[in-house]
Amino acid sequence: MKSRVASCGLRVARKKAQPTADLAVTGALIATMGDAPGPRTGAAMRELGLVKGDVVAKDGRIVAVGKGAAKGFGVKRTIEAHGRLVTPGLIDPHTHAVFAGTREDEFELRNSGVTYAEIASKGGGIAKSVAQVRAASLKQIKDRTRPALRRMLEHGTTTVEIKSGYGLSLKDELKLLRAAKELGEEGPIDVVTTFLGAHEVPPEYRNDRAAYVRLLCDVMIPEVAKKRLAQWCDVFCEKGVFEIDDSRKILEAAKRAGLGVRLHAEEFATLGGARLAAELGAASADHLMAIDDAGIDAMRQSGTVAVLLPGTTFFLGLPRYAPARRLIDAGIPVALATDYNPGSCYTESLQVIGTIAATQLKMTAAEILTACTVNAAHALRLPDRGRIAEGLLADLVVWDLDDVRKLTYHFGVNQVQILAKRGRVTSGEEFR
Repeated sequence: MKSRVASCGLRVARKKAQPTADLAVTGALIATMGDAPGPRTGAAMRELGLVKGDVVAKDGRIVAVGKGAAKGFGVKRTIEAHGRLVTPGLIDPHTHAVFAGTREDEFELRNSGVTYAEIASKGGGIAKSVAQVRAASLKQIKDRTRPALRRMLEHGTTTVEIKSGYGLSLKDELKLLRAAKELGEEGPIDVVTTFLGAHEVPPEYRNDRAAYVRLLCDVMIPEVAKKRLAQWCDVFCEKGVFEIDDSRKILEAAKRAGLGVRLHAEEFATLGGARLAAELGAASADHLMAIDDAGIDAMRQSGTVAVLLPGTTFFLGLPRYAPARRLIDAGIPVALATDYNPGSCYTESLQVIGTIAATQLKMTAAEILTACTVNAAHALRLPDRGRIAEGLLADLVVWDLDDVRKLTYHFGVNQVQILAKRGRVTSGEEFR
């Protein structure tokens, strides 16, 4: 029997189900980093797309941003920001985070006047790290690296690039790449892997560099690509290490194997590494303290990202920093990274790097945030992060501050209040 209401042709209005969400951060000052994908250059590096309102996430992705955005959702967990700054998770596009031991003895020697060359001649430097890695197991390397990745996460980094380069043999380079890849699979921090077998010439090939280059091109790169242990290949293009011709051979072999390419360029000497990076369409050229006008012009035309590592210059006590202002004014996208490694920059904190970039590179706080988010994402070709916009990963940092300028002004402390990785809160406490 039909109901009386139905038989009279009347419809009963049903209340529309409210969409659900996993997380909402409400009442925040949100640095969205703008609507457009891709890198920021020039004056656009100072445009943060600031919005007052909410960020809503579901299934690891952002589903709504803006004033009152959370009101239309049934939210499982809400964090009231009380006007604090919310940014995308930071992205560190250049580290050497997988190694087996530290080199604090060398740090003290350098500070007492002993040169790097003198340390290296006695088995120190990269050679020491190589010996340590070759003597370590995969488990030992992972156990040493895991706490460092946790510290990165706690300081706001949600994605990190990790290079090999302290094995310098097929077996040991594969061991380092496996360690990095497996740690990324553990999470919560995302790991992008880079093969850097061309970090130095190993001791057993010291008198036959050409043979080691052949080994890299003919054996190591194809094996890394076959095992899918790295997305990228890098070369330390430097005087007395791998100069332009060898660097070109190695990176061309990497491209044939299907790996993307990036390059340590113009760190100490002007060799033309920045021009080589531009010629090969490298995603990034990194360091660049000794870049010249020709290198700047080539990078501007190619769109290659300049990844600057001021922490390394600072830690080594060197007088010359990368010319960030010239690069930005030339229209080159600039990113920042820690260069976390045991020899020349032993820090996991992009916050520390930001203050060094402010005082030594003369970058503004807005430029620094751009360099650590949307531009760093582009340097790693990761368009799904680095901004706060619908559809992107819900990698969010709630900072214990209400002004972006305090990110670089207040240094030596961790200013992260709460961090969410793919919409899941991994550190911090709700505001009281």
